[in-house]
Amino acid sequence: MKSTLLRAAWMGASPRLLLVLGIFIALRGVTPTPDYSGPYPGAPDPLQLRAQRSIGAAPAPKIADIPATDGEAARFLTQATFGPTREDIDRLKQIGYTAWINEQVGFPVSSQLTFLKNATVRRPDEFKRDWRLDAWFVNAIGGKDPIKPTQIVHRDQLRQRVAFALSEIMVASDATSDPLGNAPHGMTHYYDTLARDALGNYRTLLEDVTLHPVMGLYLSMLQNQKPDPVHNIRPDENYAREVMQLFSVGLVQLNQDGTPLLDAAQQTIPTYDQETVKGFAHVFTGWTFKGCQAEGVFDCYFYDTTAPAWVSPMENHAAYHASAQEKQLLVYPGVSLPGGKLGAGGSGPGDLSAALDNIFNHPNVGPFIGKQLIQRLVTSNPSAGYVGRVAGAFNDNGQGVRGDLRAVVGAILLDPEARDPAAQPPHFGKVREPLLRLTHLWRALKGKSKSGHMEEFWNMEGNLGQSPMYAASVFNFFSPRYSPNGEPQELGLVAPELQLATDYMLPANESYLMTKIFDAYVGNPAGIGDDEVAINLSEDVALATNIPALIGRYDALFLSGQMTDQMKQVLTERLSGMPANNTAAKRLRVQEALYLIINSPDYIVQK
Repeated sequence: MKSTLLRAAWMGASPRLLLVLGIFIALRGVTPTPDYSGPYPGAPDPLQLRAQRSIGAAPAPKIADIPATDGEAARFLTQATFGPTREDIDRLKQIGYTAWINEQVGFPVSSQLTFLKNATVRRPDEFKRDWRLDAWFVNAIGGKDPIKPTQIVHRDQLRQRVAFALSEIMVASDATSDPLGNAPHGMTHYYDTLARDALGNYRTLLEDVTLHPVMGLYLSMLQNQKPDPVHNIRPDENYAREVMQLFSVGLVQLNQDGTPLLDAAQQTIPTYDQETVKGFAHVFTGWTFKGCQAEGVFDCYFYDTTAPAWVSPMENHAAYHASAQEKQLLVYPGVSLPGGKLGAGGSGPGDLSAALDNIFNHPNVGPFIGKQLIQRLVTSNPSAGYVGRVAGAFNDNGQGVRGDLRAVVGAILLDPEARDPAAQPPHFGKVREPLLRLTHLWRALKGKSKSGHMEEFWNMEGNLGQSPMYAASVFNFFSPRYSPNGEPQELGLVAPELQLATDYMLPANESYLMTKIFDAYVGNPAGIGDDEVAINLSEDVALATNIPALIGRYDALFLSGQMTDQMKQVLTERLSGMPANNTAAKRLRVQEALYLIINSPDYIVQK
C-alpha cells in the first residue's frame, strides 16, 4: 500500500491526504516488540549512564558502539545532526558512537553573535535583521565560516542540533515582537546561550534562560514589579506560568516513565495551582536590563541592538522586588522548602536562586524535558521504558549529578530503542520538520552561498511553516501533544510536526524544496546570486548513468539505508525513462531523483 501511495503522490494526487496517510502507514509498519524498560549498560565511560529501572523490567540489550553499515551511521547522524554527510558517515564508522559524542562535546561552540559581529565589520552599511537567520544556517550547515574560513570551522553539530531542540521548548521569538525584531544581537545571543548550555547542566540553562533580557522581554519578566495597591500594580504572571508549564515540570504530575501520576480516583494530579503561579510571579520581580541602575531608573531601555545590556544577564533592583511577601512555590515529595513556601525577607537574587532550585529538583523535570528531547531528536511516541531510562540519566548521570544534559543526550541517542530496530515499539519514528528537510538537503549536497548570507528571512515562514526563533507564540510551531484526528487519536499517538501540515503549507513545502533542487545549484546557466545557497551536484551527476549507484548513494544519505524495494523500483523506472545523453540531461536525472525522494512519505517519516 505504501508503494501505491508513493506512485500516486508522484502522479499529482491530493498532497495533504497522501502525506498524512503515507506517514501513518509508515508509522504503523513496525512489528511490536517487548518494552526494554531497564537501564542501558552499554555506553562506556564517560557516557556510562545510570538510568532509572522500571519495576519488573528486563535489562536492555547492549548496542554495538561501531555502526556496521552506512545506513546505521546515517540514522544516528539524522537524529544527532542537521543531516548526515558522506564525510560524517565515514567518520562515525571509523570512531564509533561514544567517541563521536565525546568529540562533538569538545568542539568549540559556534556563535551566531560572532557571525553577526563579523558580518557587520565586513558590511558596516548593510546591517540587516535578516542576518540572524544567516548566522543560524551557517552553524546548522557547518563547515568553514564564510567570513573567516581560515580561523573558524563550525563542527559542533550535536550541540547545535540540541540547541535547536531546546529553542522549540524554551521558546523566544521575534515573529510578533517589534522590540525583539529590532534586537538581533540579543536574539542571536539567546540562541548562543542555548547552544553553550545544551550539553551542560539543566540548572545552569534554566537560570541563564530566566535572566536573559530576550526572555525577560518576551515573557514579561523584564521590569516586573512588586505589588503596589496604590498604583494598581501586581506582579506579572506570564513567565511564572510558562517556566513551569513549558520549560520544566508541565501541568500534571508524572511518573518517571513520563506517564501521568493518578490519584485514588484515577484522575491526573495538577503540578501546581494559582497560588504557586502567584508565588513565582512575586519571585520574578525587580529584574531589568543591566545598566539601568547606572542611569538611576528601573524602566530604562536600550534601542541600540549592539548595547551590552542585550547580551548580559538582567540585574535586580531591590526597591522593585517583592521581598515582604511569603511565596508559595512547588510542593513535591522531598521538597527542601517546608510546604514549598519561600519565606519573606529575601533578596531578589536569593529568592530567584531558591525558586529555580525548587523547580530544578521537582521529580517531573527529568521525564518532562527528557521526553520532549526524545521527540525532537528520535521518535514522537517513545515507550515508557525509553522515557524512564532518559529520566534516570537526568536524575543521576552515574556520578551523582542531577541535570547533566550531556548524559541525557547520550542516553537518548544510545538507547536500544534509538539504535536497535528490534527494540523499537510499534509506531516508532517521527515526521521530519520542514526546516530539517532543508538543512539535510544542503548539508548532504554541500550547499552554500558565495557571500555567506542568504535571502531567506522573509521566505522561510511562508514556505516551510517555521523559521528559527520565529514561532507565533511561546507554544512553538507545534505542540508536543498534537494528535491528528482519526487513527492517530484512536491509537493514542501524537505527531507534533503534522500540526504544520495544512492544505496551504504542504504544497508550499513541495514547491519551495523543488526550487532549491532544480534552480539553486552550482553551475546554473541562469546564474546564482551571491546570497543564494546553491547545492553542488557534481559528484551525483557523475553517477547519473549508474542508476543503482545513484539510488544507493541517496538511500544512505537521505533514507539511512531504509529505502524499500518498491521505492527503488519506482525510482529506477522513472529515472531510466529520462535521457542522460549530455551533462544537462544527467543533471536533470539527478535532480528528479532528489525531488522524488525529498517529497516521499518514506523520507518524510524519519525512522
